[in-house]
Amino acid sequence: MQPIVKGADICNYIPQRQPIVMLDGFYGIEGNSSVSSLTIAADNLFVENGKLVDSGIIEHIAQSGAMQIGYESISRGEKVPLGFIGSVNKLTINRLPNIGETLMTTIVFEAQVGDVTLIGATVKSADEVVATCKMKVATKEQ
Repeated sequence: MQPIVKGADICNYIPQRQPIVMLDGFYGIEGNSSVSSLTIAADNLFVENGKLVDSGIIEHIAQSGAMQIGYESISRGEKVPLGFIGSVNKLTINRLPNIGETLMTTIVFEAQVGDVTLIGATVKSADEVVATCKMKVATKEQ
């Protein structure tokens, strides 16, 4: 599977900027789900003792959801909205991933009410599930 958006081009679809960008690939949307990736670098702000910490995993999930929203917005000719984490529920982190691992994250849009979207996320490294959660994301026009 090859990304349809990668590297610095990711910043065209999300409101975050370096050094806080937590995505390096976007593989597209199929139905109500999308897939994005992050290869964990040693200089990542969320790396401690050679591992991506839990807040880094959560931020990666949030940006993966923002990427899907941004990609859809650009496709409609609209600006990328700002996004805010409203809540994180049912978070399970099975382990903290190491520097050099590539996370592949599937986001499923489960419901939307106004500017609040409920997403489900599954984060994998190879075929191992690293984390899962439900997250409410609120968006606002820039």
